[in-house]
Amino acid sequence: MEFKEELLQKTELVNNIIKGFYPKEEGLQKVIFEAMNYSIDAGGKRLRPIFMMEVSKLFDGFNKDIEPFMAALEMIHTYSLVHDDLPAMDNDDYRRGMLTTHKKFGHAMGILAGDALLNFAFETAADAVCNSNDINRAAKAMSVLGKKAGAYGMIGGQVVDVNLSGSKTTKEQLDFIYENKTSALIEAAFVIGAILSGANEEQINLVEKAAYNIGMAFQIQDDILDVIGDAKVIGKPVLSDEKNEKTTYVTIYGVDGAKKYVKDYTDEAINILANVGMENVFLNNLIISLINREK
Repeated sequence: MEFKEELLQKTELVNNIIKGFYPKEEGLQKVIFEAMNYSIDAGGKRLRPIFMMEVSKLFDGFNKDIEPFMAALEMIHTYSLVHDDLPAMDNDDYRRGMLTTHKKFGHAMGILAGDALLNFAFETAADAVCNSNDINRAAKAMSVLGKKAGAYGMIGGQVVDVNLSGSKTTKEQLDFIYENKTSALIEAAFVIGAILSGANEEQINLVEKAAYNIGMAFQIQDDILDVIGDAKVIGKPVLSDEKNEKTTYVTIYGVDGAKKYVKDYTDEAINILANVGMENVFLNNLIISLINREK
């Protein structure tokens, strides 16, 4: 099967899994459920839940315990985008070709939708722990989810990103932002997939390192697309980093230099994964495809 066809099939599978955890759009607070589901339905690559599913296949394989964590992680990723788009942050009107949540439902509901998605993610994960066939593994997975999404992970990276916006940023500061703002949730996907499928500590540490490299490559490719990408393809405005006076790998190293970093980080990730568990050809192809993506 061609990679693109296989990716479409897996994305559809993941979408169906995630939709199984959507809140019902009912009750006096119905609008918040509509805003939450609208935000997740905006699409996206579903990279993180796909990564979680595929990493599990490197070990004992995919099992039902993983599904709620796939949904929870995508809810967390989505809430972060909803809040990123707010006027106080990036102030974007469109994402993936659709109106951003605050533009569709209003500023206040944009804030509340993000809050609700974050809380609902942990409701989903907590239920998964209670219903797990292996409570210890599930509890450890939930701990990873919390840390990678919080002030020691994604939020920590966002804090530094916001504080340094409009000022000269060093490579060390930029790497901290990328490691936490972007790599952290990809690390969560890899580590949780490994934990829930029975990986040992050494294997878990290896997949976490691979995920770090993938996250760095992914974010630097975003830097490149913000400069040379097509807004119609990307689904959001380009040159937003320049508008927000952000230092990126492109501003430091130029487009060609940034492209080299993307390749180096990607190669390192694939080399690490070659020493872990079983081979997963699709996972390797997915990682490589991120270098050449146009959105």
